[in-house]
Amino acid sequence: MSKRVRAPQTTAEPVRSNRSRAVAELLPAIGGAAFRKFGFVQSSVVSRWPEIVGEKLSRACAPESIRFPVGQKQGGTLTLTAHGAYAVMIQHVVPEIMERVNRFFGYPAVARVQIRQGEVAAAQPPRRPPPSLKPAPPEMGEGLKAIADPELRAVLESLAAGVAATRALPKVS
Repeated sequence: MSKRVRAPQTTAEPVRSNRSRAVAELLPAIGGAAFRKFGFVQSSVVSRWPEIVGEKLSRACAPESIRFPVGQKQGGTLTLTAHGAYAVMIQHVVPEIMERVNRFFGYPAVARVQIRQGEVAAAQPPRRPPPSLKPAPPEMGEGLKAIADPELRAVLESLAAGVAATRALPKVS
């Protein structure tokens, strides 16, 4: 009788870059793992819920999880948490919610919606640019005027004005 000897299994060591990385570079991976654990493949569904379903519905319900059949990324079940009195009303607009979520994903990700009664966290008001931002002077160029998002345009104009006003190297203290 001969015994079979198993070769030892080696686990691949992650490639190290030997460089320091910004925290912002690490956070998407950490947040993505947490969202996947609780049923969200794409965290932007949670963060952009008011854009997906509209302000009115986002105050009445919030996404809790999306569960897909094993090995698939479509035909999933979206679980919503709704305020008690709004649950019946939301049942009537489930086809519209499914359509909007599927349009957001770009494919038929959600085939079914479950509604659970519970407390919905108050939606955060949209961020407004700080009042100290001033438009860039005309000599900065026309490049920033093509940006459609007013908040992003205001921040970039402020940054451009600050860079133009600075003549010396920044001091690090």
